Amino acid sequence: MTIANFSVLLLILFISPVALAQLRVGFYSESCSDAETIVQNLVRQRFVNDPSITAALTRMHFHDCFVQGCDASLLIDPATTQPSPEKTAGPNGSVRGFELIDEIKTALEAKCPSKVSCSDIITLAARDSVLLAGGPNYTVPTGRRDGFVSNLEDALRILPGPGISVEGMLGFFANKGMDVTDAVALLGAHTVGVASCGNFGDRITNFQGTGQPDPSMDPSLVTSLRNTCAAPGGFAALDQSTPSAPFSFDNLFFSQLRLRKGILFIDQRIATDPATSDVVSQFAANNELFKRQFAIAMVKMGAVDVLTGSAGEVRRNCRVFN
Repeated sequence: MTIANFSVLLLILFISPVALAQLRVGFYSESCSDAETIVQNLVRQRFVNDPSITAALTRMHFHDCFVQGCDASLLIDPATTQPSPEKTAGPNGSVRGFELIDEIKTALEAKCPSKVSCSDIITLAARDSVLLAGGPNYTVPTGRRDGFVSNLEDALRILPGPGISVEGMLGFFANKGMDVTDAVALLGAHTVGVASCGNFGDRITNFQGTGQPDPSMDPSLVTSLRNTCAAPGGFAALDQSTPSAPFSFDNLFFSQLRLRKGILFIDQRIATDPATSDVVSQFAANNELFKRQFAIAMVKMGAVDVLTGSAGEVRRNCRVFN
């Protein structure tokens, strides 16, 4: 844990100067000194009853940051003036945890009205949920502001699908200033993820129109997933190593990839593509290395195209613009 904190604090020095000018650790120390504690306590309460909240919040953070930057644009509800916000896009249909963000925001508004942004709430809640699942303990700079724009079209245009190629995935992250190690580390969040059968069904039945399963998938996993997906609406854990794997943040996900037991197409491909396979092997062999690099990548992602200073706003209700 000490190594992770040290690395992340060093990384903050390399965040873009514009973001660093206003993003800083302890941003709310004077304006709302209990802010991070309030977030931690409410995330902990939810985790006790629903450990899958870790996957939900990390997914929310990812989907928010890579569309318009980390500005809580994903939280906006449809309205007469904005009938199709990001939340309504197909790729965001599986994002959940919005009610927890509402609960946290209500508590913060009662304590410190109009001080803590919704975008910072997402960032802090994701960090806290990862720690509760056994992931790294890391500090994050705060001071983000909430955006004024939320469009379905942007989410559809930007967010990658599960069938993206390794080259496409690396390009996606590179466009946001993130490297190969960052990209593979962030995909490691799938250690606590699940996927609907619709996202990988072709791999177990009719891969690329061949009428056969994907030959890169372990045959025993094909059989297991066919049983899981026999009924409509099925889901499968992206880490099949143990029954508790979907709720435990560790590197077993990468070990499964090396055994040809990746569920999503992109997950399995990073284990064999020359551009990413070495990183997968390193993470599979070293749990602490994976956690450290994941923390670093999360801090970098959390600084993507942020609004700071007088830009944007601090919403009173995360679901609507002020």
